[in-house]
Amino acid sequence: MPSADEYFDNVRRRTAVGHTAKQRAALGSVGSALVLVLIKVVLAVVTHSLGVLSEALHSCLDLIAAILTFLSVRVSDRPADASHLYGHGKVENFSAFVETGLLLLTALYVIWEAFQRLFFRQVEIEPSVLAIGALGIAVIVDVVRSRMLTRVAKQYRSDALEADALHFSTDVWSTLVVMLGIAVVWLGRRTGMDWLRYADPIAALGVAAVIIWVGSQLGRRTLDALLDAAPKGLQERLATEIDQLDGVIGTERVRVRRAGNRHFVDVTIGVPRTATFERVHEISDSVEQRVAEIIPADVMVHMEPRAARNEHLFDAIRDIADRRSLPIHELSAHQFDGRLQIDLHLEVNENATLREAHRRASELEEEISLLPGATSEQGPAHVNVHIEPLGAHIPDADSRAGEMKELARSVENYINSLTHEFHELIDCHEVYAHRVENKILVACHCAMNGDLPITEIHDVTATLEDRVKEQFPQIVRVSIHPEPVEER
Repeated sequence: MPSADEYFDNVRRRTAVGHTAKQRAALGSVGSALVLVLIKVVLAVVTHSLGVLSEALHSCLDLIAAILTFLSVRVSDRPADASHLYGHGKVENFSAFVETGLLLLTALYVIWEAFQRLFFRQVEIEPSVLAIGALGIAVIVDVVRSRMLTRVAKQYRSDALEADALHFSTDVWSTLVVMLGIAVVWLGRRTGMDWLRYADPIAALGVAAVIIWVGSQLGRRTLDALLDAAPKGLQERLATEIDQLDGVIGTERVRVRRAGNRHFVDVTIGVPRTATFERVHEISDSVEQRVAEIIPADVMVHMEPRAARNEHLFDAIRDIADRRSLPIHELSAHQFDGRLQIDLHLEVNENATLREAHRRASELEEEISLLPGATSEQGPAHVNVHIEPLGAHIPDADSRAGEMKELARSVENYINSLTHEFHELIDCHEVYAHRVENKILVACHCAMNGDLPITEIHDVTATLEDRVKEQFPQIVRVSIHPEPVEER
């Protein structure tokens, strides 16, 4: 699986390719629209047909729309700059909205002219097989261009190209209706049924109805995009997909807005409160990548620390201590008379007074005792905090090297004499003894069986440390570093 950086590099390369493909499609649309305008204008002059005239006007607006589409596609994929922090994608939505307005204006004019010809004045139409054939060619051009634009629009999710494709798909049906109207008028002249001349304005009304229906659908979508309405079902789908990612406790909020062919997604997720910063960053990357696999999007992920499902009591206690910036260690718990007994060591500033240290310890004890996992039918847990200074001062060791080396050898020999008593112990080595501020401190390495559990090793080292201090009362502290025998 590619890394997040590699994935988004691939996305950027595909975006550049898509930008070129969209421009080519838009430019081809302009050329096709120009050809159709010329055909239909000539036919409108020759035949005096309102249906053909409405189609010519429709195609003129298609030409304007195609030019707007070409210009908007050139601008919309530009990257964000100081004045347009979210990029230029809204240009496509605005272009599609303008095209919708032009379509509706065309429909209103056609409706007005149709009613004029139906009820107030008569216009002689000159139908011909040539006109029907020319309109047939226009239908073929519309079909080819509409399919090409639809394919590119779906591939690169372009509102502007989709609007252009819709225009040409409506041209197909409206042109077929006009062809039918002209054919009926031609048939009326041949058969002497003059009332069939009304087929032309009625056909024009059919064209207007198609334009209004398609325009309203397109206008609603583009208006939604301009008003930042979330695409239907997308929010729920994103939330469902994000919930399934490893490390995500829950998706708390998803907000989506669209600009052109890109989306901007704000996601708020719950992450384990005990997770490291690096782990949280990995979870955020996985969310960004999953969203980008569903839709082209700029993703902002906000993480909220939450208790993991079935969170262990010790993790909850460590989280409390972390939030209070209190270092703790030696955390343990056991049941006593039906209540939980929790013991831990708390490190406080070595310059703090007992009153200050006790206050912080009491606050910590109170919050821990109220944890859900720390209460029982017998009442809240009893928490005992051992207070000790947080080491910050680094003193120099005394220079009595000879005395300390002799003590180190004695400690090494003594621990190695205990191998028959402690089967876990292989040998003791690297023993160091130092006198620091009139206190003797000893540190050593002990090789042990690497297959043993760490809990057993900890118990053995604690016992060995106590035995050394019993044997050498002058030693204040012993620190044993256990290591697998193969790594000594």
